[in-house]
Amino acid sequence: MKTITRILATAATAVAVFATTTLQAQTMTETDPNPAPKGMAFKVGVGVNGGLFRDKSPMDYAYGADLKLQWDLTPYVALTASGGYTKLVAKNNAVDVDFIPAKGGVKVFPIKRMYLATEAGAGFAIKDGAKTNFIYSGGFGYEFGGFDAGVRYEGYVNDSSSASYFRKTGQYALRLAYNFKL
Repeated sequence: MKTITRILATAATAVAVFATTTLQAQTMTETDPNPAPKGMAFKVGVGVNGGLFRDKSPMDYAYGADLKLQWDLTPYVALTASGGYTKLVAKNNAVDVDFIPAKGGVKVFPIKRMYLATEAGAGFAIKDGAKTNFIYSGGFGYEFGGFDAGVRYEGYVNDSSSASYFRKTGQYALRLAYNFKL
């Protein structure tokens, strides 16, 4: 009985997700003060972010700033490239990690102004003897009037021979930014 209930719940969830992502209401351009972007536009976003790590992580919290270039291919899909500065603050007087992340990714807008985002790239360590980290992230957010607020999970994979080695870990981060149209 439990298996049938799980199958039905999974099927109902799949139908609900499919129905909400494929249905689009009619819009009237005369009454919509903030129409959806037409695509093929560029934006530059300046943002700050902060994050927390899980209890098992050797890191305590993180903060940083970034510059993100966004190329809107269509009203529903955009490519992103970003760079900035990130500091991972360690627990128990361990070595903090400073690096310059360089990432590329994709944003998908299933609902007007709300997005799902994924990125991958490298974190170039600032400390001598430290190696480059592999960075991956996924999250969601909302753009409104130039402002951009997003939540993401960002994972780090580090080389064990690095001077600033830490085991694979990740942060849950909040990013607040402002986007300028180019």
